[in-house]
Amino acid sequence: MAQRVVFFLLWLFDQSLAGFPNQINIGGLFMRSTVQEHSAFRFAVQLYNTNQNTTEKPFHLNYNVDNLESSNSFSVTHAFCSQFSRGVYAIFGFYDKKSMNTLTSFCGALHTSFVTPSYPTDNEVQFVIQMRPALRGAVLSLLSHYKWQKFVYLYDTDRGFSILQAIMEAAVANNWQVTARSVSSTTDAAEFKRIIEEMDRRQEKRYVIDCEVDRINTILEQVVTLEKNSPGYHYILVNLGFSNLSLDKVFSGGANISGFQIVNPENPIVQQFIQRWERLDEREFPEARNAPLKYTSALTHDAILVIAEAFRYLRRQRVDVSRRGSAGDCLANPAVPWSQGIDIERALKTVQVQGMTGNIQFDNFGRRTNYTIEIYEMKTGGPKKIGCWNEYTGFINIMDPQVNISEENRTIVVTTIMEAPYVMYKKNYMHLEGNDRYEGYCVDLASEIAKHVGIKYKLSIVMDGKYGARDPDTKMWNGMVGELVYGRADIAVAPLTITLVREEVIDFSKPFMSLGISIMIKKPQKSKPGVFSFLDPLAYEIWMCIVFAYIGVSVVLFLVSRFSPYEWNLEEQDETKDPQTPPDPPNDFGIFNSLWFSLGAFMQQGCDISPRSLSGRIVGGVWWFFTLIIISSYTANLAAFLTVERMVSPIESAEDLAKQTEIAYGTLDSGSTKEFFRRSKIAVYEKMWSYMKSAEPSVFVKTTPDGVARVRKSKGKFAFLLESTMNEYIEQRKPCDTMKVGGNLDSKGYGVATPKSSALRNAVNLAVLKLNEQGLLDKLKNKWWYDKGECGSGGGDSKNSCKPCSIETQ
Repeated sequence: MAQRVVFFLLWLFDQSLAGFPNQINIGGLFMRSTVQEHSAFRFAVQLYNTNQNTTEKPFHLNYNVDNLESSNSFSVTHAFCSQFSRGVYAIFGFYDKKSMNTLTSFCGALHTSFVTPSYPTDNEVQFVIQMRPALRGAVLSLLSHYKWQKFVYLYDTDRGFSILQAIMEAAVANNWQVTARSVSSTTDAAEFKRIIEEMDRRQEKRYVIDCEVDRINTILEQVVTLEKNSPGYHYILVNLGFSNLSLDKVFSGGANISGFQIVNPENPIVQQFIQRWERLDEREFPEARNAPLKYTSALTHDAILVIAEAFRYLRRQRVDVSRRGSAGDCLANPAVPWSQGIDIERALKTVQVQGMTGNIQFDNFGRRTNYTIEIYEMKTGGPKKIGCWNEYTGFINIMDPQVNISEENRTIVVTTIMEAPYVMYKKNYMHLEGNDRYEGYCVDLASEIAKHVGIKYKLSIVMDGKYGARDPDTKMWNGMVGELVYGRADIAVAPLTITLVREEVIDFSKPFMSLGISIMIKKPQKSKPGVFSFLDPLAYEIWMCIVFAYIGVSVVLFLVSRFSPYEWNLEEQDETKDPQTPPDPPNDFGIFNSLWFSLGAFMQQGCDISPRSLSGRIVGGVWWFFTLIIISSYTANLAAFLTVERMVSPIESAEDLAKQTEIAYGTLDSGSTKEFFRRSKIAVYEKMWSYMKSAEPSVFVKTTPDGVARVRKSKGKFAFLLESTMNEYIEQRKPCDTMKVGGNLDSKGYGVATPKSSALRNAVNLAVLKLNEQGLLDKLKNKWWYDKGECGSGGGDSKNSCKPCSIETQ
């Protein structure tokens, strides 16, 4: 019996240390019409509970569901309070216009997170995680793509006014003629019919319909009835479930139909889910097999992923979210918020996972960000993807017929520049012809782009060997930019930096490589150990702290020994000499003995005397523990200093360069690096530019190899400012005598360039994005930078040098 009690107490102690429950209770609020979403919710929880991550201590998700017959404030309040009283950690559910304010008020007052796939709110509310992305930017981009100047906007006020406001603002800016009509209060099909007839009398043939799926289907039924689906009519359906709509009858008349889709059927996560979804028992999971998957059901599945990932994060961070005792009264006045609610809300907002609706992450107000929406058009064989929209890239059209028609039968001229490792001659290039003569990163990149775009190409090395800059006198462009501007090349695949002045005359793709300006110097000589090298393992401030601590502890030990009677004692022979007038009892801990005791303890040698009083022993024990830590740190760091050779660099940053005049520094002529310093308004860079443009002899070099050669020959008296990618590459090449110091001075990227309004622009841009998503760009960089390196794994860097222990590291 006693053994069982011990085990039980140990189990309780383990649970108190863990601070994290083994079962996470979540709530669910579902409307009468969300049958499939309810099934998806339960199935997603089941998937999580049966596919635990074995590398982490598992926890199970447990749900409590309330089904709302109506969405009035009373029923919503009752359901929310019911969930709160059960001690749920978060609530998943739906809201509409009637229940939204009630739910958001409860969440803010009680600090309970509410995860919802309902339409995004216009207001910035806390404790509400919105799974459904906003469509405002995608709608405006599609309208601009179609170049609509006159159209009808039918909207549902229950979904908010953000899109309406954005369209009206764009209409004022672009002189659009927009007829906006609210259909939120319209439930009768005859009313929809009357609206369409009225618009037809105004000769309106373009419609933007911003409603939920059921209402869109009702409107489209009236479109077919009135035969307003003939050629010339175009309907944009503002809904994320384009595949959930009934469009065959509308399309059969010849009308154009465009819409949006958040669920990509080619996504492996979607395909795997649907395979399992279609095998479910219809009796246990209604609408699982015999109905198409709604996008709100996919958002429901992703919401469970977000909740699970958030609690994994809280477990890893050892945040105690246990709900002990009573959960509280949600109607208390004043409201008593849940103390751990803020931690859970923060964890939910920091989640970034890949789900059925693509990349899932949130901003500070719980709204989706960095998401991609696919844009479809109805075609003869069914819905066909025509492009995609992202808040960073905007609308990208993948259905550009000009590429296949006008470009496929001719050879494209690809201009580039001879620079390692981007473009180099092969060793046997004299015996080869055409593109086979070259090798390098950009050669491989051009080949991959050509495969994706479906073109034939010819590499052409730029004659003047320059990247591209405008001559201030003649206003003419040189280098690769000039080749594109004056029609001598079709594409530039090279380490060409994306800059404002270049973007004004040519078009760039999304960056295929990110970089910044960095500093290259000659690798300094390894420092020789000096007489006082034994002090190097600890920083100067550490040594000073040790000295002051030594003196302070000795003085404290001396004082407590003076005040404590236990430190004053007589030997037995002294007491028997003269019992009537005994001598004054001596005290062993004078100031010199205190200093000696502290020094002996610090040197790990001990001392002949030791304190007898409790206060003196406490001071001594604290000092011993302090010396134990210091000596252990010193010994460990000393071993590293003895085994690692240290190099002392004269320059560590751009500020160091600007403050001195002994080491010259310069950039490549006719390049973006020179342009960066010339245009910079930062004081340090302005000072550097003033020096560079007036330096004699000139610090500008014609080519990168010239700059590297000058660094190597200058014996440490010249620093070369160049792109970090080239700096890292040269570090890996023999004779391994250069090194990169400091961080990057700026942030920019290399892009594939095309002439303005080129038919190849969109196709090349999509090819670069696809190569990046496939990880091929990273593989190419590893291949040409590190796999072919000549300086070993460490390269020419000085990252292996040791630094002394400082106060921060202690």
